Amino acid sequence: MNRWVKKIAVVTGASAGIGAAIAKDLAKAGMIVVGLARRVEKVEELKNDLPEDVRQNLHSAKCDVMKEEEIIKTFAWIVEKFGGVDVLINNAGFLDHSVRLIDEENSSTILNTIHTNILGLIFCTREAFKSMKKRCFAGHVINVNSISGHSVPQKIDPFTLNAYPASKFAMTALTEMYRQEFSKENFGVRVTSVSPGIVRTEMAPIDSPIGGMFPFLEVQDVCDALRYALATPPRVNVQEIMLKPLGADY
Repeated sequence: MNRWVKKIAVVTGASAGIGAAIAKDLAKAGMIVVGLARRVEKVEELKNDLPEDVRQNLHSAKCDVMKEEEIIKTFAWIVEKFGGVDVLINNAGFLDHSVRLIDEENSSTILNTIHTNILGLIFCTREAFKSMKKRCFAGHVINVNSISGHSVPQKIDPFTLNAYPASKFAMTALTEMYRQEFSKENFGVRVTSVSPGIVRTEMAPIDSPIGGMFPFLEVQDVCDALRYALATPPRVNVQEIMLKPLGADY
């Protein structure tokens, strides 16, 4: 990770869960981290969890990745304030497991899923890559995916994943498309998809009904995988990491 010290990392969905853990992890590793979130005050509160000597490494920016205009303005501000984007962590995600695809009046849930998990990733990556290309910098894009981006989980009654697996399958395909497109640009930008199983977060807390149905990963497991991908030599592109908790039957 030494070559990333003082480099700029942007983390979407940084207010809680995996995003919050990643933002703190990278700040501790010496990166300058900009955490994007709608609940920007939650990102600011993360500084309290950091050692005093690295708190200045963590910054926040209010951004709703469902809105392209906010993404464009936010990334322009990051470039102006910090000089560019070196690493992008596409972590923001949306899942409402109470709505089925066949339910009436489900449009807002389906649109939120598509806008956050697919379009938000595409627009954030576009803006980050624009910064990397302008400086001819060999950056890294990491997409926080899911095992449901590779196979659709069963046995989750009474919950439904509706459009969520489709959005994550799209992320898997997008990661490959970015690998191809980055490679043609020929200045070393890498892309990685990290696909965990069920992670203990506020989206799936242990005391929820789903908490007793499956073994869990911890957010630190995902952070460790992400840092591994970042730390590999520039000649290596770790395209996919899949993580399952021991004993998982999905």
